[in-house]
Amino acid sequence: MQRRTFVSLSATALWAQAQSPSAAEPVRLGVIGSGGRGTFVMSVFQKDAALQVGAICDVYEPNLERALSVASKGGSSAKAYRNYKQLLEDKSIRAVLIATPEHWHARMVLDALAAGKDVYVEKPLCRTPEEGLALVEAEKRTKQIIQVGMQRRSYDLYIDGAKVVRSGQLGNVRMVRAWWLNNYVGGQKVTKLDGPLDWEQWQGPLERRTAMNPDVFRHWRNYREYAGGIVADQGAHVFDGIHLLMGAGYPAAVTAAAGKPHREGFDTPESVVVTAEYPEDFIAVFTINYAAMKYQSRNDQLNHLDGDKARMDIGRETYRVFAQGQEDSPVLEKKSARGFGYATDLHVQNFLHCVRTREKPTAPMALGFQATLVAQLANRSLAEGRRMVWKAGRG
Repeated sequence: MQRRTFVSLSATALWAQAQSPSAAEPVRLGVIGSGGRGTFVMSVFQKDAALQVGAICDVYEPNLERALSVASKGGSSAKAYRNYKQLLEDKSIRAVLIATPEHWHARMVLDALAAGKDVYVEKPLCRTPEEGLALVEAEKRTKQIIQVGMQRRSYDLYIDGAKVVRSGQLGNVRMVRAWWLNNYVGGQKVTKLDGPLDWEQWQGPLERRTAMNPDVFRHWRNYREYAGGIVADQGAHVFDGIHLLMGAGYPAAVTAAAGKPHREGFDTPESVVVTAEYPEDFIAVFTINYAAMKYQSRNDQLNHLDGDKARMDIGRETYRVFAQGQEDSPVLEKKSARGFGYATDLHVQNFLHCVRTREKPTAPMALGFQATLVAQLANRSLAEGRRMVWKAGRG
């Protein structure tokens, strides 16, 4: 190689290296929404020695103060914000964790991408199919890293379970049956908050403005104006797990049935059955009942993959494969080495690895939308009393 050419190529390589993030460079994280889940996931981020929590934003003062305290115990001196757009203007922030109520997710993700931030956003990704389509299109146009908080995508148990399905050991799987059991019916209505709340900011992009309601603030997941109910909150996890295990994408159609709400104030049902049809030639039936007895967390959710050669049962901590004619004892069994609680650690580690390397994360936006969409179509099926067919955005 001629010396002039070598010098030119070396200069180009050095310039490119200077423009790309260094794997050793600390990542400064901004946290938008520091409630219970947001503060917990922030603490998981803090396990990375090269991460600094640089900013925290919340419109509820007790949440903000508590998160600032947690951040300081992890060695970070975070700046407090009460408007997320001001946080996004902070040039020192490289990535953001969005853990607000879901009625804010779509707007905040789009604004974060426009500000050049990498994004870790909690599920459900969005509130409506229209928001989901807009987010998927935005993902195609951006170079930013986006990870949706569906930790089964990074969980060793589910990754290995998907390999079992692909191996053909189960034969043809034409049906997946999943359930999730818990109980919130006996809870008390919240009538008072512990500190100041900017209610107008909290309502955010919603068209309808209502008077401040402490119970809505505390239990927004169960009010249809703000979220999709428990079927969306937990269904996003379950259907994403099914998609991962079965190698499936968008549903072809969704039908749902439900009982009436039994918790005072809630207008979304706690007992719902969702049937999703897939182009991959199987159906998934998800039954959620939050009016059941309470189980230990390791036993409250299970999926049965019904193959014509064998059945796989996969829950939070273990999976078991039962062969035809041998239903009393598994022919294959695996228990996760670290348990389901560690799945969030693995998911955050994957995101930070991708922030530093610019590789594709395990749960990008398109996969997040596919899982959330099933629950959204289920809620529309309940509202309209019919089978909902999905044709848009299957590619």
